[in-house]
Amino acid sequence: MAASAGPEIERLISLLAKLPGLGPRSARRAALQLLKKREALLAPLASALADAAEKVKTCQTCGALDTTDPCAICADRTRDEALICVVEEVGALWAMERAGAFRGRYHVLGGLLSALDGVGPEALRVGGLVARASEGAVREVILALPATVDGQTTAHYVADRLANAGVQVTMLARGVPVGGELDWLDDGTIAQAMRARRPA
Repeated sequence: MAASAGPEIERLISLLAKLPGLGPRSARRAALQLLKKREALLAPLASALADAAEKVKTCQTCGALDTTDPCAICADRTRDEALICVVEEVGALWAMERAGAFRGRYHVLGGLLSALDGVGPEALRVGGLVARASEGAVREVILALPATVDGQTTAHYVADRLANAGVQVTMLARGVPVGGELDWLDDGTIAQAMRARRPA
């Protein structure tokens, strides 16, 4: 960082650099753009960030982010409550909704099992999923997890935990590429994978 930059600018760049996809150079460019266009970009962004920090909450039912609890999807009576689609993070839920191939409910695990990263079963929202699946209204749980080693390990663990819940457990078909993340896929691939799901 240039010596002429004040601590406020350095802090802005440092915080932007923590966002996914932004390294130090990209963060520096973004900060400069924001500062150049204060009225058009910086002020509205600061306001939107403050609003989000104050109003956005985690849905206690499914784990999605919304301004209401339960979220709009959980509260929508037109959605099929017999289907629960399990995703890793909220970004994957948004990807599924973009594809428009699913009209059931969701459950966000909040991560994947990973021995290397020290993420064990207690860090995921699996207990809540088992409780929801055991309520009687649920017919099928669809595991829409990444086709990575951690994703598949998590899928097998979740399927084992659901074994006594009395529901059918399916996985997305292999239209999702190995190593792929849902929020990076095109809508057609997600829709095809949802249509071609199979037992776990």
